[in-house]
Amino acid sequence: MIVRPPQNWFRMLFAWKGSVLRDIIPQLVFMAVVSGLAVLTDGRVLGEKIPLNAVPFTLCGVALTIFLAFRNNASYDRYWEARKMWGNMLIAARTLASQALCYAAPMDGAFDGVAFARGIVALAYTLKHQLRGTCPAPDLRRLLPIRAVVALADKQYKPVAQLNALRAALAASHRRMGITGTQLWMLDGQLDRLGEVVGGCERIASTPIPFAYGVLLHRTVYAYCMLLPFGLVDSIGMATPLISIFVSYTLIALEAIASDIAEPFGLAPNNLALDAMTNGIERSLLELCELELPAEATPVRPYQLT
Repeated sequence: MIVRPPQNWFRMLFAWKGSVLRDIIPQLVFMAVVSGLAVLTDGRVLGEKIPLNAVPFTLCGVALTIFLAFRNNASYDRYWEARKMWGNMLIAARTLASQALCYAAPMDGAFDGVAFARGIVALAYTLKHQLRGTCPAPDLRRLLPIRAVVALADKQYKPVAQLNALRAALAASHRRMGITGTQLWMLDGQLDRLGEVVGGCERIASTPIPFAYGVLLHRTVYAYCMLLPFGLVDSIGMATPLISIFVSYTLIALEAIASDIAEPFGLAPNNLALDAMTNGIERSLLELCELELPAEATPVRPYQLT
């Protein structure tokens, strides 16, 4: 994810890194070629004049923009819901770690509050790696005992397994009378909240926007943009490529943005900053344990992108 300092209106006109312009340049070049051919042939294809004017494009453009707005709203809803899920992860992790350190650790000599807090951090990292399809082993090795890392190695749903390990640690403390039944109920409520976050993120990741919507929008946008020069050439002449590319940039960029944020857990510049979020959870919980904090990870700045 990109975090950009506030900029004035003029600099925003020339923003490059982090925008979708760099990804859609081939499409815009193609539209420029189509527009140029429309001007050179005076709107003819194989010698036949295409009888188009601006009227049908006005009507179709209204419907297309409504459809694009629906697609972008659906994509942003997924993005914002995913962000709220990770916000809930931070809140529940802090509360659970604080409760465990304050209630269980002083009374149960066999309960290691610091190890429990690290286990919560490991849960956040396993969820991040599962959502991104990456390997969690390096993070787990620095947070968990080797036996716990080995136990998670063969698990398909590592966040669920780690959540179960945290619940088992609390249950063992309760059996040793380290925490009361009321305290266990309270702690288990925070584990339930973490479980809801895991399930919610899995739901978003495994349920994409129906493919038919994307195909229909994609075809409609490109058909509209390719036909537009032939509808404008008789009325604006040599200005046809300029106007066609401008309209094509708007429509194609909106489609690209919608596709980008519809998968909020990816590694694209406009996806969620999961690295910074998991680092924030780790730093927050280690501070509760009065341990040395790792270096702070922040979302990348535009000049850090390649």
